[in-house]
Amino acid sequence: MGKTGQTERKKQSEPEDSLKDIISLCKRRGFIYQGSEIYGGLANTFDYGPYGVELLRNLKNEWWHTFVSSRSDIVGLDSSIFLHPKAWEASGHLDSFHDPLSDCKHCQSRIRADQYLKERQDIDTESMSLSQIQAVFQEKGDSFHCPQCGKKGTFTKPRQFNLMFSTKMGSVLGENDMEVYLRPETAQGIFLNFRNISSTCRVNVPFGVAQIGKSFRNEITARQFIFRTREFEQMEIEFFCKPGTQKKWFDYWVDSCTKWLDSLGVCKKNLRLRSHEKKELSFYSENTVDIEYNFPFGWGELWGIASRTDYDLRQHSSHSKKNLNYFDAEKGENWLPYVIEPALGLNRLFLCILADSYHVENPETKEKRTVLKLASHLSPVKAGIFPLQKKDGLLEIAEEVHKKLYRSFAVELDSSGSIGKRYYRQDELGTPYCITVDYQTKEDQTITLRKRDSMSQKRIPIEEIHSYLLKKLQPSIC
Repeated sequence: MGKTGQTERKKQSEPEDSLKDIISLCKRRGFIYQGSEIYGGLANTFDYGPYGVELLRNLKNEWWHTFVSSRSDIVGLDSSIFLHPKAWEASGHLDSFHDPLSDCKHCQSRIRADQYLKERQDIDTESMSLSQIQAVFQEKGDSFHCPQCGKKGTFTKPRQFNLMFSTKMGSVLGENDMEVYLRPETAQGIFLNFRNISSTCRVNVPFGVAQIGKSFRNEITARQFIFRTREFEQMEIEFFCKPGTQKKWFDYWVDSCTKWLDSLGVCKKNLRLRSHEKKELSFYSENTVDIEYNFPFGWGELWGIASRTDYDLRQHSSHSKKNLNYFDAEKGENWLPYVIEPALGLNRLFLCILADSYHVENPETKEKRTVLKLASHLSPVKAGIFPLQKKDGLLEIAEEVHKKLYRSFAVELDSSGSIGKRYYRQDELGTPYCITVDYQTKEDQTITLRKRDSMSQKRIPIEEIHSYLLKKLQPSIC
């Protein structure tokens, strides 16, 4: 397995320039498009193009294979995006899932008041209440500059902003409508199904439930490309364990998550663990560790591992009046399991993988080359197939090579432009191998195989290509 993280990603002179280059590559090579682009775009929405969905699928497949398919103690779930409103009351989201919002009275842009104080005024807001934040704005607000228009003293008094998207559910609009919410996290659907899963799947604690799915948060300031968006996808596990064993399992999951990122080739120097201080812990958490990645714009949360105690099951048991205790048949005891939650944002992982694998070689020379040094099992295309010319039967041979491979591997036949330009396109896609059909192929039935990272070339008989790629690539992901 080729690891991209053996060398640390080189930082550009300006970090934001590096992010702009990655965004440009995503558009140019069909990884990510602006949402609703033909109508001028819809802010903070993105569409994953043909190569983007392949990379997403490979990441999801790797995660599912590691944490679900290859284990006997974790099962899968796909819960509904809409949950009963009482579920969000029980979880605490209706009361606490808010951010302090302030508007600029001059340009009508919005800011998160706590982030503004922390980032621009160097004020620690982790433990500050809304009233305390309001007091700071009242005292010092006349000197605060709007980051959008630059005007001073134009901010409104901070107020609570609900992060959950709401809508109405009813057969006829306006008649007995129920207000429901798009889920802001995937975890609650797992907790609501704990009793169903434990009784129908005959699983014993300790066990986990895994889910991949969309979540929605009405962020005040969505920013930094796909790092913080209002619609995002999570890969999440709720691991149920016996009270008193949660410390052991918490350490286990921190270690397992870190090792999985290493298996993807993420550079270790671009990763760090950050334990939450007591004042910043979520109300349901007794311990939380974030795995952070050094994105082009700085360190940001990639994967959060939280020890949620028995808070969620206890709350849902109380509000639903249903017994969610687990019966330990071996000891004849009933108790509520504690929960360890490793929650990974798929979109952030996607950006992490792109940033970590993005390289510009020989940037000041004619030999400048942009390449995504993706681990081969993650690459959206495994091999590009090129006829040297479209004539003299070379295209037909290339088509036959394509037929030999496409049922087993994600391969792409490309006959447009010069060979150099075709290599360049595949390098930007992160394709690990390129296969060229030339005139020697007609003589001895061999092709030229080029490796992405070293750019070395060698000749291989056509009949051996399939077995060669099968050996070099990850069969389960191909």
